[in-house]
Amino acid sequence: MTSDIPAFALNHMCAPGLSIPDFFVLARRLGATGVEIRNDIAGTAIADGTEPAAVAQAAAARGLRILSINALQRFNAWDEAREEEARALIAYAKACGAEALVLVPANDGTGRANGERQANLRIALKALRPILAENGIAGLVEPLGFETSSLRYKSEAVEAIDALGAGDTFRIVHDTFHHHLAGERALFAAHTGLMHISGVTDGAIATAEMRDGHRVLVDEHDRLDNTGQIAALLAAGYEGPLSFEPFSEAVHRLPDLRVALASSMDHITAQSRRRAA
Repeated sequence: MTSDIPAFALNHMCAPGLSIPDFFVLARRLGATGVEIRNDIAGTAIADGTEPAAVAQAAAARGLRILSINALQRFNAWDEAREEEARALIAYAKACGAEALVLVPANDGTGRANGERQANLRIALKALRPILAENGIAGLVEPLGFETSSLRYKSEAVEAIDALGAGDTFRIVHDTFHHHLAGERALFAAHTGLMHISGVTDGAIATAEMRDGHRVLVDEHDRLDNTGQIAALLAAGYEGPLSFEPFSEAVHRLPDLRVALASSMDHITAQSRRRAA
């Protein structure tokens, strides 16, 4: 990927109503380089028991990378149940050819105290590291910018990864929505393994009140400065794909999602070229 022409990917949250094969067809038609599959969509892989070999075959048939399984929830509230879930997801990731497992922190107001959250993060990273490494799967730590999140800032994730010398196993996700909510200005391109993109166009909602349901496709009305974030991260050396992750049901109900996604891709690409000129 060059600095002015982004490569795109699709998270299954773009079209949760599509089966895995149909979702992969959509990604292929849009020229996406990769996809992210999820374990939280009822009626489709992974939740419906689809064999990982079938997912791998469907992706290979369409020339797509499976960038990640999204996600191990509450990863930093580590206990026996979390370990069991992590081992199952990592095994599925390896079997289906996924490159990484997204790691999402607890977001219910627990584990937020200074000192407590840093300790919990390191406990989880230390426990996950050998499981991920022995399976050849990367861990993608995704800070959530909500005030209730136990890991809001990418800086804390990077600090913990570096302190453990675990950069060979862990990277971070730069999510444009959560970056905006957290108010974090620093970029960590060298530590970034994936970028999630989504926009907010509702002009009536305050930043602190933004939720996943407000996340739509990126266009000229975006309030999160997606194109600015993308340009800054590319300029800083990020070379990975931009993965669309809109949670809004308004997007999921679009009569022609392919056209809408293509339009958003064109907008982002044009803005990237303009900024690079």
